Amino acid sequence: MGDVAVGARSGHDGEEHRGRPVEAADPAADSAVTSGSDSGVTEDGTTTDARGGGSGDSAPGARKQRSFWKELPILIGIALVLALLIKTFLVQAFSIPSDSMQNTLQQGDRVLVDKLTPWFGSEPERGEVVVFHDPDNWLAGEPTANPNAVQTFLSWIGLMPSAEEKDLIKRVVGVGGDTVSCEGTGPLKVNGKALSESSYVYAGNTPCSQDDQGGQFTVKVPKGYIWVMGDHRQNSRDSRYNQSDRHHGMVPVDDVVGRAIVKAWPINRWGTLPKPDTFDQAGINDKSSASAALTVAPQGIALVGAVPVALWRRRKAAVERTR
Repeated sequence: MGDVAVGARSGHDGEEHRGRPVEAADPAADSAVTSGSDSGVTEDGTTTDARGGGSGDSAPGARKQRSFWKELPILIGIALVLALLIKTFLVQAFSIPSDSMQNTLQQGDRVLVDKLTPWFGSEPERGEVVVFHDPDNWLAGEPTANPNAVQTFLSWIGLMPSAEEKDLIKRVVGVGGDTVSCEGTGPLKVNGKALSESSYVYAGNTPCSQDDQGGQFTVKVPKGYIWVMGDHRQNSRDSRYNQSDRHHGMVPVDDVVGRAIVKAWPINRWGTLPKPDTFDQAGINDKSSASAALTVAPQGIALVGAVPVALWRRRKAAVERTR
């Protein structure tokens, strides 16, 4: 009886696993239960897994991650490119080398200069503090910096203030079309309007300097130029004292690098550099209204002249249609 029972069981197993040994099925069944994998047996007898591969396929290995030291040069390169782009198109740091802008800016301060807005056609406005390239040898006789290789590289990418470029920083007093004048000790006048400059002119200075070297003047600023002055009026070689150069003391707008917007260093002097309210007083833009009228007048004349021509053409067309 025992042999018959065993034989019947063996025959049943043979039907279920026809074509392959019985022993081969048992490990597979055990594996399916204990491993927790998604592998199984298809109707044609081949094994599959959750990745869709057959029993002969090899599982793809995990992608090997780069080591930190291999990725570091790539990260440094990206950072340098971004810093260079920011310096070229957005913001650049500059160091204040003198006392000509006291007390607004002190020697050794670091300022951030907006270089983006000029790319969209923005031009300097009265009252703004701007950085500009030396128009015509204004810095003659000034000591020349000798940065080392590291400082030169960091300056080139914008991580340090420029040491070699001959740039100046002053306040815009007049723009194209303005008449700027100084008589006696002041006040400074723009288009006939006296400026109240006590909020930014160095304490103890007078708005105008009484000397025969340029401190007394009346100038008309040409279009495309600006007239600049330092806040430390008696210690600034600005437009007043460069009237013998080829631009007559004016700074071409094309030479302006950008507008100084923030005192970034040292931390205890951090702050913005807003335009003083005195430059927004009523009447200071009178010259702008006059120039606008001159600009609009030719257009108005053209419109008035065009109306009779248009009426004549319409009448002529009507006559031709009636013929």
